Amino acid sequence: MNQLIIISAPSGAGKTTILKQVLNNNPQLAFSISACTRDPRPGEVHGKDYYFIPVDSFQQLIDHNAFLEWEMVYPGKYYGTLIKEIERINQENKFPIVDIDVKGALNVKKNFPDRSISIFIKPPSLEVLKERLTLRGTETEELIKERIERAQFELLFEDKFDYVVVNDNLNAAVLQVEEIIRNFINKK
Repeated sequence: MNQLIIISAPSGAGKTTILKQVLNNNPQLAFSISACTRDPRPGEVHGKDYYFIPVDSFQQLIDHNAFLEWEMVYPGKYYGTLIKEIERINQENKFPIVDIDVKGALNVKKNFPDRSISIFIKPPSLEVLKERLTLRGTETEELIKERIERAQFELLFEDKFDYVVVNDNLNAAVLQVEEIIRNFINKK
């Protein structure tokens, strides 16, 4: 495996928006499409945004060691990084960016300490995070509450990451993430 860029953040921190801009500006990078068992949100496409996989099929892939990492992020909702996805990006001679939850990020970093860099995208505050999740209009009030509770838990691990980027200004956050990645790629 070549170098691996790990990005993690609580839901609603702006990670996806930052990643889209970083990937658009840096053709040597490629997004590692994660697998998950949740239903697609409006506009999401299988094989582009996620590999949407039924729970029983996902569990079979776990049994066959097909994942670089996987996690049950919410009850009954699995997410994971397929090894074949990282191999696909490596074959294109690009640097893979994996967008994974905190536990998965820390596990990958532990397993590949010299070949990976971990970046945690942090919201300015939990109040801003709740506002962003509400404005999305894709989650129920109960799900927003669940995501805020998970965010509080995930924020406890920010000091375990190589870098923390506070997303209070999107353009500044994008530039900061790009600089971190550029420095990592160039030092190897």
